[in-house]
Amino acid sequence: MKRITGLRRTLKQLAYATVATLATAMTAHAAYPDRPITLVVPYPPAGTTDIAARTMAQAMEAKLGQTIVVENRAGAGGSIGMGAVARAKPDGYTIAMGTIGTQTINQFLYKDMPFDPEKDFEPIALVMTTPNIIAVNAQSKIKSVSDLIAAAKAAKAEKLTYASPGIGSSVHLTGAYFEQVAGIDMLHVPFKGASASLPALIGGQVDILLDNLPSALAQVKDGSKVRAIAVTSAQRSPSIPDVPTVAESGLPNVDVTAWFALYAPKGTPQEAMDKLIDAAKGALASSALQTKFISLGAQAGTLTGKDLADFERTERVRWSNLIKERNIQAQ
Repeated sequence: MKRITGLRRTLKQLAYATVATLATAMTAHAAYPDRPITLVVPYPPAGTTDIAARTMAQAMEAKLGQTIVVENRAGAGGSIGMGAVARAKPDGYTIAMGTIGTQTINQFLYKDMPFDPEKDFEPIALVMTTPNIIAVNAQSKIKSVSDLIAAAKAAKAEKLTYASPGIGSSVHLTGAYFEQVAGIDMLHVPFKGASASLPALIGGQVDILLDNLPSALAQVKDGSKVRAIAVTSAQRSPSIPDVPTVAESGLPNVDVTAWFALYAPKGTPQEAMDKLIDAAKGALASSALQTKFISLGAQAGTLTGKDLADFERTERVRWSNLIKERNIQAQ
């Protein structure tokens, strides 16, 4: 009898220990996030992607109860940073700020991509969108999209030139798309960012500037050296409401925006994904963040999770078709 009683006592102790261990494990599991999160930006500091990431990180921290540390890992059109995140441990502590380029364009331009943008990431949230701006020198005779198209069609020996931040950039593809729908042919002149292309427009080296609105917003608002003739989004930008859209200007099918979105490595636990998505939704609904983005020439995103994944798929079809049709190649 004593042996049976002792056995029961031992089994009861083991049961209590098991329950305690499970409770401890569950408590630890439920603690996400219990340390800082790293947000990788695959481009240099101070650019549009970096600004979007730092603004979003700050807005999400209160909801998550943890610091989000922004880490810039630039190179290869964003592939180095995004590749590192694709290979990171999928525990919710490493996320990335992807873009229209890294997630829907680069795979059709570069042969040796270190990641698959559709298979290697879990989409969290579309952070912000911004139109591209079509602008000219303030002294130019071109004052509208109609003027631009007429000038391009009238040009014979010398084509109109348009500047972009580089071959294969989303801005370059916007220019190629604009040429296609407008039925015109211009000469693309790639630069290394707006810091080079904007002075080229002001100095008269190129006829047209295409770029993300945030890069040219200050000059456009000043108006003394640069004149905006249209934005490429479906609706006017709240940042420059007096500038018409390309669609309003006679090309109804033009609706192009650059976009920036948060991603986690594939296989990140659903609990972590739910908390990241919830924190992102709260941040994007904040009037302070929305006002900040408008001041930058952008608007807060509205898509999360599966809806963002569906949006990406339509973007990949769109840009892959254009790249093939226009025979655009990375150099």
